[in-house]
Amino acid sequence: MRTVIHKEWDTKETIRTVTCNHTKAAKFLVSNVLTEGKTYDVKNETEEFIFVVDNTGKVGGYYKTYFE
Repeated sequence: MRTVIHKEWDTKETIRTVTCNHTKAAKFLVSNVLTEGKTYDVKNETEEFIFVVDNTGKVGGYYKTYFE
């Protein structure tokens, strides 16, 4: 049986916290789910993306360029 790990991220221990440094996106609208200057809990991370609990209260994946 396969485990779908992304379904457990909301209850997973926080790895660290990051601060959003901008919401200026070329292709995607992120200003409705991220707030500039706000600190977010990191639940998972890859080379390109960071998965945080965003303003909706759910875990979302965003490019690392949005965070310090």
